[in-house]
Amino acid sequence: MSGVDYLAPASVADAVSALRASAGSARLMAGGTDLLVQMRGGRAKPQVVIDLKRIPGLVGIRCEGGGFVIGGATSGAALGEHVALKAAWPGVIEAANLIGSTQVQGRASLGGNLCNASPAADSVPALIAAGAVCIIEGPAGVRAVQVEKVQAGPGKTTLAADEILVAFRLPARPARSSDAYLRLIPRTEMDIAVVGVGVSLTLDAGGVCNAARVSLGAVAPTCLLVEAAGAALVGTTLDDAALAKMEAAVSEACRPISDKRGTAEYRTKVACVLARRAALIAKDRANA
Repeated sequence: MSGVDYLAPASVADAVSALRASAGSARLMAGGTDLLVQMRGGRAKPQVVIDLKRIPGLVGIRCEGGGFVIGGATSGAALGEHVALKAAWPGVIEAANLIGSTQVQGRASLGGNLCNASPAADSVPALIAAGAVCIIEGPAGVRAVQVEKVQAGPGKTTLAADEILVAFRLPARPARSSDAYLRLIPRTEMDIAVVGVGVSLTLDAGGVCNAARVSLGAVAPTCLLVEAAGAALVGTTLDDAALAKMEAAVSEACRPISDKRGTAEYRTKVACVLARRAALIAKDRANA
């Protein structure tokens, strides 16, 4: 790690300029919990590290338009302490607070977790289920991209080399709405998900689901939005028939690998089980 320049720009424009000037030799640091490990292991060898945490707006949470705007470098610890955000989006907070230990939570961020582009990233399925949108800034200006369109493959994103993810937007919550995130890990804590599932839904006054999103992690090269799984719940009270139809859609969407953490068949089965459980948890929360 010797010979690495460190920059801490005070604005997004300065950070973008530094990225362009580096000609591809720089890496952004939102929290550093992935980047520093990669650098120590020799997998990442940047000549410049650009720290984003000093840029106004990249750290913090604010209410806007009935929803929330979360700075891309906001820590998991800060997310877990925000009462209104936790009440509106408990599944998002559950997922974010599964990233690492208490110490890691003080640094690790949603933006870093997404842009590290691991198929097993915990926060990403929950953000996809929530319908979160990324605000991305670069030399060409600002653009908005749905979270599910950011990952391009393991370790790869659709962001240009000189673009920065500056914030996430979570939409306003209709009444009788909630979400949930569940994962399976081999150990009791601080492990990588074998499967992760996020579910977000809205119920009408009679308990019938009128909107639902289901997302999967660790079962494909990127985290997935399974539109057919969400559609299977709409118009139902999440009875067994609807849940079975959702499970079938989840199974169809899975494209996992087999490795020492689990076979493809096992991962697919677990994804179906977790989707059912997460949907019922979200339903109970929405009814409450």
